[in-house]
Amino acid sequence: MKILYFECNMGAAGDMIMSALWELIEDKENTLQKINHIGLPDVKVLFEDRISSGIKGTHARVIINGTEEGSSPNNHIHRTLNDIYEIINSLNIPKHVCENAKKVYSSIAAAEGSVHGCDASVVHFHEVGMMDAICDIVISLFLLDIINPDRIISSPVNTGCGSVKCAHGVLPVPAPATAKLLEGIPFYKSDDICAELCTPTGAGLLKCISDDFLPMPVMKLKRAGYGLGSREFDRPNCLRVFMGEAENCDEYVCELAFNIDDMTAEEISYVCEKILENGACDVFQTPVYMKKNRLGSQITVICRLQDKEQMIQFIFEYTSTIGIREYKCSRYVLERHIEEKDTYFGKIRMKTSCGYGVSKLKYEYDDIKEIADEKGISFQKVNKILRKSDLTTTDSI
Repeated sequence: MKILYFECNMGAAGDMIMSALWELIEDKENTLQKINHIGLPDVKVLFEDRISSGIKGTHARVIINGTEEGSSPNNHIHRTLNDIYEIINSLNIPKHVCENAKKVYSSIAAAEGSVHGCDASVVHFHEVGMMDAICDIVISLFLLDIINPDRIISSPVNTGCGSVKCAHGVLPVPAPATAKLLEGIPFYKSDDICAELCTPTGAGLLKCISDDFLPMPVMKLKRAGYGLGSREFDRPNCLRVFMGEAENCDEYVCELAFNIDDMTAEEISYVCEKILENGACDVFQTPVYMKKNRLGSQITVICRLQDKEQMIQFIFEYTSTIGIREYKCSRYVLERHIEEKDTYFGKIRMKTSCGYGVSKLKYEYDDIKEIADEKGISFQKVNKILRKSDLTTTDSI
């Protein structure tokens, strides 16, 4: 499984994400030619090697009408969401890249609208609507499509601190729209760097492309990319992206535990079944003694981190508990698949689990149970017959 991990210790900006991804591209010559023929009006993209505090990386330059990014003559243009959609729809990019770019801008528009108290459709983009910002978003998604990772994970985001001057005046860091975009995403304010490290463009991209925001998972590193920002600090101003291979996709899970002493066994059994139906990885009960020496049950639900909020809401709605404990855990799983196998009893489903240098085989319980019932023999005897290496020689049934 190919994983991309964005390390956002110095925040995230559109040009830094684009530059970091560029370093992962193998065929740079042909890719650059495609980028500069996408159809962005009067735009040319250059990628340059630079050094930041002794670290070599890539800095992206967006040239608009021959003028460097940041001093573009079109910086007075205030585009609406529909204006930006029209530009994106006209580009020579795959349809899904186009839709993802519009998804990023829709997210940014919703955040801006919420902050300014207006509908997203009437938001007038200032800096984020400039052609260089559109370029950062579209090219980042275009490069991601070439890299084609199976999963994208980002670290908690450093926003910096202090204030930033923009079209709306001097705003606190993170800017209100950026803070809105970061809702549900772990971030922190670095008090030793008084600057805006995470921009709305960077936050919008990370929010839409990341499957999770977690510590770096265990993986075999294939390549790392360093996207350099334009400002200089007392440390490398870069966003790093790691590309690697991992054995499985469930590196981290959430354990939700709660105690029950006022529900019947039937009610608890029903709830556990519904929890599994609603996407939990597993659920189990443990007998516990509770206050006033009551015998109760501790219910433990294992779910994926992205399902946590939904699972918490479900537990509160369907059980009598008034409190849930949360634990975040690493989880290592074997790759699993089910196939049909010809046996003495006919075709039976077999589960194969492999990874980490091991392989395990197991016949499906429901199939063995059905055979045992049909033949009038024990579950154990069916298993014994299936385990024999010569399936044509069996015990008398």
